[in-house]
Amino acid sequence: MFTIRVYGILINEKQEVLVSDEHRFGKAFTKFPGGGMEFGEGFKTTLAREFKEELQIEIEVGELVYFNDFHQVSAFNPQQQLFSFYYFVHFNDWRSIEVNKHTIPLTEDGEKHRWMHLSEISAASFNFPIDKIVAEKLKESF
Repeated sequence: MFTIRVYGILINEKQEVLVSDEHRFGKAFTKFPGGGMEFGEGFKTTLAREFKEELQIEIEVGELVYFNDFHQVSAFNPQQQLFSFYYFVHFNDWRSIEVNKHTIPLTEDGEKHRWMHLSEISAASFNFPIDKIVAEKLKESF
């Protein structure tokens, strides 16, 4: 069984990247915004839908940044192999994005967003193995 997830890298003019802090299935984690592909969707359609659902914004999906070409088991279902795709996304009115001052990790179910400066990003900032790789690649690029 396979799971496909699509994530967006949104960087604002202050060199900050948008991250998502979540608590689901009894686990707290930090990741890039995005989520699972639904039947009938393409990669960019999935990402646009996820940003609309999570942040109530309409993004422009840019170039592919990274995808894992290795075996990765899903953190939520050990019977599923995970493929994750990361794209740069663009949204000009980034100041309108609702971000929260919140305690990390989240302790109740839900999702909140925050900006993290690129100089502060590291693998340790994220919980999932593929996000850690992408974080390090971003750090190297900027």
